[in-house]
Amino acid sequence: MASREEIELNNLKKDALILIGKRIQGFREKSELSQVDLAGKVLGRIDTTNISRIESGRTNVTVFTLLRLAKALDITLEDIVKDI
Repeated sequence: MASREEIELNNLKKDALILIGKRIQGFREKSELSQVDLAGKVLGRIDTTNISRIESGRTNVTVFTLLRLAKALDITLEDIVKDI
């Protein structure tokens, strides 16, 4: 049985990943980019499946990937993670 602290930690993680994903999706849509378009703008290799998982909050994205996404969207890392 999970402790109260473990449950709170899991909920915090889940909520943060969903919020980050929604922000990335919002900036992408505001830029009128598809997931394919965004994947093409990201420095280095990233596939649309990974972008989909990030936007839906189903993966724990690395800070480096967030930075690459921010640069591709012409926003700051802070724009993605502020007030979480």
